Amino acid sequence: MAKPGRNVVTSVLPELLSNDSVDVVIANAENLAHGRGASVETIREMMAVGVSYFTGGDHLFRQKGFDLAVSSLPVIRPANYPGDAPGVGHMLIEVEGKGTLLLMNLMGRTFLNERLDNPFTKADQMLDSYRTSNVSASLVDFHAESTSEKEALGYYLDGRVTALVGTHTHVPTCDCKTLPEGTLYVSDVGMTGNVDSVLGVKKDIIISSYLTGMNQKFEWEEKGKAEFRSVLIDTEEKTIKRLDR
Repeated sequence: MAKPGRNVVTSVLPELLSNDSVDVVIANAENLAHGRGASVETIREMMAVGVSYFTGGDHLFRQKGFDLAVSSLPVIRPANYPGDAPGVGHMLIEVEGKGTLLLMNLMGRTFLNERLDNPFTKADQMLDSYRTSNVSASLVDFHAESTSEKEALGYYLDGRVTALVGTHTHVPTCDCKTLPEGTLYVSDVGMTGNVDSVLGVKKDIIISSYLTGMNQKFEWEEKGKAEFRSVLIDTEEKTIKRLDR
């Protein structure tokens, strides 16, 4: 989330990579560039400290020109955008010595964007398209507001994907679990960024909006405590756990 998030990634991630023998780092980048969208510069900034691939959400294309650049970067956007949206919603990643990871990105419709294609049937289509591929593991970033929609998709894909992680609400959840058919699941990874804020925004701005009912211009909080939020997935041991700093 904005510059505080990028700063804490720069501070924390290199040490985590050396201590935990992480093969692939995947980050949701939709709030990377000053809290709204991503840019080529901020994507490259995060790549320089160890992030390998990026997923997106409803803010991904807020920065002017990013739609023209996305296809040249290791970034995917929600696959259930309708029509001819720029970029792709899934990719195969070769993990040295470990096989092939299928990375997929979907976005929820409940309380978020009813104009999207159905994420459940889009997930079916993506998995069908890779049915004959030699996929070792598969990961879905489901960018959604509703926890019920996230859990429902988790159970719908249970046993068909290795893991489904939720993003979007900025608030980390404590429900890391293994679903009955073996899929690893968490409702929300949470925001990496300034936690002395309201979801990364200066507190007074959000409080004022609730007191007055009036729309406010967001300003991102750059002072105060920042935290690194993530989950660590082990596809061999079939475990998922929070890894927060």
